[in-house]
Amino acid sequence: MAGQIPQRFIDDLLARVDVVEVVGERVALKKAGRNYSGLCPFHQEKTPSFTVSADKQFYHCFGCGAHGNALRFLMEYDKLRFPEAVEQLAARQGIEVPREGADDPRAQARERKRQEGVNLLELSASFFRERLKMPEGQAARDYLARRGLSPDVLRDFGIGYAPDDWEALKHHLGQRGVPEPVQVEYGLLVHREESGRTYDRFRDRVMFPIRDVRGRTIAFGGRVLGDAKPKYLNSPETPVFHKGRELYGLFEARQASPRLERVVIVEGYMDVVALAQFGIRNAVATLGTSTSEEHLARLFRLVGEVVFCFDGDRAGRQAASRALETVLPQMIDGREARFLFLPEGEDPDTLVRREGAAAFEDRITCASPLSEFLFEQASRGRDLARVEERERFASQVLKAAQRLPEGVLRTVLLGELSRRTGVDQARFEALMRRQDEASSHLAAEESPRAVPSLGQPVTAEPAGAGEVSQAGGRVPLGPVARVVQLLVHEPALIERLPEGDDWYPSEEADSELCRELVRLLRAGRYRSPQVLLAHFQGSETGQRLAALARRELLIPRETRGRELEGLIAYLQRHRQRQSPQEELDALLERERGGERLPVEARRRLMELLMELKG
Repeated sequence: MAGQIPQRFIDDLLARVDVVEVVGERVALKKAGRNYSGLCPFHQEKTPSFTVSADKQFYHCFGCGAHGNALRFLMEYDKLRFPEAVEQLAARQGIEVPREGADDPRAQARERKRQEGVNLLELSASFFRERLKMPEGQAARDYLARRGLSPDVLRDFGIGYAPDDWEALKHHLGQRGVPEPVQVEYGLLVHREESGRTYDRFRDRVMFPIRDVRGRTIAFGGRVLGDAKPKYLNSPETPVFHKGRELYGLFEARQASPRLERVVIVEGYMDVVALAQFGIRNAVATLGTSTSEEHLARLFRLVGEVVFCFDGDRAGRQAASRALETVLPQMIDGREARFLFLPEGEDPDTLVRREGAAAFEDRITCASPLSEFLFEQASRGRDLARVEERERFASQVLKAAQRLPEGVLRTVLLGELSRRTGVDQARFEALMRRQDEASSHLAAEESPRAVPSLGQPVTAEPAGAGEVSQAGGRVPLGPVARVVQLLVHEPALIERLPEGDDWYPSEEADSELCRELVRLLRAGRYRSPQVLLAHFQGSETGQRLAALARRELLIPRETRGRELEGLIAYLQRHRQRQSPQEELDALLERERGGERLPVEARRRLMELLMELKG
């Protein structure tokens, strides 16, 4: 549901939850006086230095300094965003999480609709599981037995059977009061426009429920038993299912190992389930799509390493190339991506049955690192003894390196490119800087976010916060972006802001982000940059905030408070100087230019239209 979680609810929730119980489910704890101790889950150690206090409802590691309450522990250990951690703690207590603004009838209607959909899909999953046990499910049971799947795996993945009947599920749900239009909306029935007839989407198929990270059924995949086409059939997009976000098997992988370190991305349901049958419980599958940035952002919040598993044929190589392009921007320091190519004609399902789990695990361990696959792909079909071919090879690697975030991997990649081509690394670095600079200038010309809409006379505006020389490849930030940058680097500066909101310029692209950031900081729970970034992670806003956080502050810590106050004073003066008509014209010009205005700017536009047009 939309809206922020009230602070009073968070305080009450933490008062109800026992941090010893939450931590003890994930870490082996022993009683040590009034406290509990164990090996710290956040760094490697042999002697316990991790303490949990039942009295203070707090954990602390004397080795690495990790500390916090039950909410912080879930965020750090399970790699959850703040709202997800609150939801998980609330679920333990059997209570719903309220949201500010939840009295909005539209928000209530959306939440009711989402809950009805989840309940409907859970009811359907139960129907499919029951049908698998009945005489009509004998052929499906035989098929699953031939694939070597045990009752434990069938149970863990909730596998069922859709009867060979045009209206079995339709009648089952209808008897329980579920209208046909709702069944159509959630992808369970197909509606034929020409005849008006509705019938079950899934018939005579082994059914795989697709679950979200909380274990709720949100969609289905069905594998045909005979020769019908398509062999695999997925639910369509629905109000609760978006295939570009979800990964089959992720919930089950986390259930099998709360401390996942590596995830293997395979092609289909049976690959995930077959690997699980052989004890490899960290595989997930995309749902009929290529791996997306959203898939990877979700995975890298949970694990540090992702292994892409492909067939060794031409189609597999093409899929690997697409995956490489998608993963490059995600490769901040500390993350690892590798590429595993199977023998031609094999898939994970067939290969693990033929050679066993240990051999397949060895293949995963020996998968090609991202850099090795990149160099191998760039050199494919080239004679590197020829100068022209080496130039094309280097250009392809540099193009890929351009997509990497600044960091150690990018530097090491250029060093290896220098070794392979004989060109000095400094030349490549200089070339990359020029390309970064050109990209930044292009973005400044094309993106309203990169070009401040406020005038910035040197004498009227503070300088220094967030500015980087053009030689460094970055464009100076606008004043609101600089306020955001200061606050995300040093959240304690929130105390230096005025109480009112008369300084927000509605026509600035970063104003809405700034408002949200200020509101969160004033709520009192967000006092570290890491927690702030975790709150926004996975969203477009989060990408913008992370970009601002990565930019170095080029002013001393002791002058940052004065810098912030100077920026606020400048914004207040500018807003006072700008007439309502000028503000309206600026907003309309942005709309005419094709920009999609943020919510706050659209709200201000309506206010100005009403004020000036009567």
